[in-house]
Amino acid sequence: MNKYELALVVSAKIEDDARTATVEKAKEYITRAGGTVTEVEEWGKKKLAYDVQKMSEAFYYFIQFDAASDAPAKLEQDVRIMDNVLRFLCVRKDEQ
Repeated sequence: MNKYELALVVSAKIEDDARTATVEKAKEYITRAGGTVTEVEEWGKKKLAYDVQKMSEAFYYFIQFDAASDAPAKLEQDVRIMDNVLRFLCVRKDEQ
């Protein structure tokens, strides 16, 4: 099992419960791909460096999880088509 981090940039134009549902859906995708969520960090609303889909602000979430090496590819296929996710990035964390 490797350690990974999924960064999600979620639209600021949706309600709180819809934003929470988006993060829960991403966590569900992780478990479906065979991963185990270890931590979820919410950084709150931040200004974007440039407009994305005509939005200048968004909510940032960082989800740490343990999974096999094929899980990120499966996860990215699912997250890519999610509504309300403006950008995402899944990276492998260094073992420390």
